[in-house]
Amino acid sequence: MVLMYYREYRTFFHLGSEFGLSEVQCWRVVTETEKLLIKSPLFHLPGKKTLLTDDSQWEVVLVDVAESAIERPKKSKGNIIPEKRKSTPLKAN
Repeated sequence: MVLMYYREYRTFFHLGSEFGLSEVQCWRVVTETEKLLIKSPLFHLPGKKTLLTDDSQWEVVLVDVAESAIERPKKSKGNIIPEKRKSTPLKAN
């Protein structure tokens, strides 16, 4: 259930319906599992002092995340009005 919650971004409602539990029970399972993982020494990262004294070589990757505008064709009345005329049915006399 915890893996489905993190990997598939499922809501507690969907997890509960899949496992036959309520949303609150699913939330309790996920939070208790998180607490157990935090307490486990297998998931601890080394401290800042350990990283500073270590003689490892660091590799830095820079990612440009600048936003850019989307280029879209300009709308003009000339393009819109003929389409409306084509789609309206003609009156029968």
